[in-house]
Amino acid sequence: MARLSREFYDGDTVEIAKKLLGKYLVRRLEDGRMLVGRITETEAYIGRCDKACHAYNYRKTERTSTLFSQPGTAYVYLIYGMYDCLNFVTEPEGEPSAVLLRGVEPVYGTETMRRLRYGDKPDTPYRRKNFLNGPGKVCKAFGITRAQNRVDLTTSEELFLCDSPKDVGLPCPDPRKERLCTGPRIGVDYAEEAKDFPWRFWLEKEEI
Repeated sequence: MARLSREFYDGDTVEIAKKLLGKYLVRRLEDGRMLVGRITETEAYIGRCDKACHAYNYRKTERTSTLFSQPGTAYVYLIYGMYDCLNFVTEPEGEPSAVLLRGVEPVYGTETMRRLRYGDKPDTPYRRKNFLNGPGKVCKAFGITRAQNRVDLTTSEELFLCDSPKDVGLPCPDPRKERLCTGPRIGVDYAEEAKDFPWRFWLEKEEI
């Protein structure tokens, strides 16, 4: 089964955040069900120079130690005491950097995602619009928690990334015209000059 290799993650974090757009997140639940989503939004965080990074200036704690792991490791942390967020560790081991997964679009297992995200609540246009457009929303819909912290994305069966749905036996979607957009990251106003770093990337569909 093809996965993104460790070499993919072992490079410049900002460039990797861009290259992750259009890749596919694959999650296998304990009961064997598979969930797949196409990555549409990311943010880059680089510990050596970025005051928005948990490990800024190489600050190593029990929480941030995962960021010092080998590239291709999952870093999952809790925010606001409520929401888990999935990151992909980048750069050589010892350099605390990662890409935050901010948004995906569902490809396979959508009904399971909806149940994980909303429970038995009825479907509404608002819920469809805001289904997977935030890091906590993605983790809830994919059943990702801190139990997946430190998972090796290059070898794991439960959580990994790939280039195409074909890599997990699914049909490829029709090609689409999209443009790469960039801007400041969300929710990092505390980070002084780093709050303005244009390290958030997302895909927008172009009008035909």
